[in-house]
Amino acid sequence: MRFFVELQYDGAAYCGWQRQPDMPTVQQTIEGALTKLLRTPTEIVGAGRTDTGVNASYYVAHFDTDVEVDCSQLLYKLNMMLPKDIAIFSVTPVEDGAHARFDAREREYRYYICPTKAPFRRFSAWLYYVPLDVEKMNEAASKLLEYEDFTSFAKLNSNNKTNICRVMKAHWSVEADGVLVFTIRADRFLRNMVRSIVGTLVDVGRGRYGVEEFCNIVEARNLSLSSAGAPAQGLFLSDVVYPKEIFNKTV
Repeated sequence: MRFFVELQYDGAAYCGWQRQPDMPTVQQTIEGALTKLLRTPTEIVGAGRTDTGVNASYYVAHFDTDVEVDCSQLLYKLNMMLPKDIAIFSVTPVEDGAHARFDAREREYRYYICPTKAPFRRFSAWLYYVPLDVEKMNEAASKLLEYEDFTSFAKLNSNNKTNICRVMKAHWSVEADGVLVFTIRADRFLRNMVRSIVGTLVDVGRGRYGVEEFCNIVEARNLSLSSAGAPAQGLFLSDVVYPKEIFNKTV
């Protein structure tokens, strides 16, 4: 039987989501706990890969097992066994064909920039003290909805079959404490895409590029023209959306 798992994690201690030899990852940490609890080797498949140091405030994965599962008990035991930087929200039975990665229709990321020295935000935001023109950054961000090819923000040698993505939302907001939040939603994302976009938009905000130059970078389909990627700790996968007949979010 197949189960969907909703969770969140602080990525600071991990080399990303995906299992890697001799490196701590979120996937292998959860698999280790599941294997012990179900007493059989158990693999888990995530909604997508997050890179080293990247966080997820909402994430979905699935696993298969022939073992009879009490979802509430498994939820409790997983949270007891897993380290404090991984939390499980739910364990839900789904149809055998449901897939956490391939059935996802939308994903959302949020990136946080803190403009002041803030000891408690240093692991969850980019501490960036240069004044930024948020209005200009939003003008540039809105242009992303007009494009489909994001090669200029795609990590090289990622083995992508296509660099085509459909961006549905890209917007900067400012929270009450002055923290800048970039929210971007799309049907799919390329490796390093969000951090590369954020880094380039920050250069728009500090006056290095104008909006037209930002558009030229996108249209060039050349990674060497975009800015350096923003630091990993400010990035959070914040939502994954499925068709209702596949899975309904519970949190």
